[in-house]
Amino acid sequence: MGAATRFCLVRHGETPWNAERRIQGQTDIGLSDTGQAQAALAGRALAGQPVAALYSSDLTRARSTAERIGACLGLAPVLAPQFRERRYGIFEGLTYDEARAQHPEAYRAFEIRDPAYGVPGGGESLVQMRARVAPALEALAQAHPGGLVVLVTHGGVLDILNRYLRALPLEAPRDFQIPNAGFNWVRREGEGWVVEAWACTEHLQPGSLDELANA
Repeated sequence: MGAATRFCLVRHGETPWNAERRIQGQTDIGLSDTGQAQAALAGRALAGQPVAALYSSDLTRARSTAERIGACLGLAPVLAPQFRERRYGIFEGLTYDEARAQHPEAYRAFEIRDPAYGVPGGGESLVQMRARVAPALEALAQAHPGGLVVLVTHGGVLDILNRYLRALPLEAPRDFQIPNAGFNWVRREGEGWVVEAWACTEHLQPGSLDELANA
């Protein structure tokens, strides 16, 4: 592939549904006040980095996060629908506890990470989602050889990509976190991927929000 491409993969800022532990999927929810502040802090932390391009899911929560980051970078985000969140069918709008209580069999298949299972009501399987997001990430790496790319996306996308980058099976239990507005640094180098750092939240530590409010 030539020169390595480095990525900062960013989960969108917090939404009201995140705070309520409500399953969002592709339901288009905006950022909470906390999420807007997190997005601003993410942008401030990335300011001055030699970012070649800024991409974002087109769902509002990701796009709003990317716009705040872009304001600090002098870049307008390029919307990329292929990095939308997973479709969760009948689970969307429910809390995890509600989904478990109302649809126990479907929730069990979801919980054990059956790779071929799509939640009823138009849900997307893990296999389908990997087929959507992994080639899209590879295409960005090819489009920006030697560059630094910021991609704002969703927890479900990052869940898939972490396993893809580490060559782990889709059904592998999660051994990593995906915090709102966290930074995940990875690079495409030679024939493979390297995860440099994951779930970085130093820019969101206690005191940062107060500092931003008083700036």
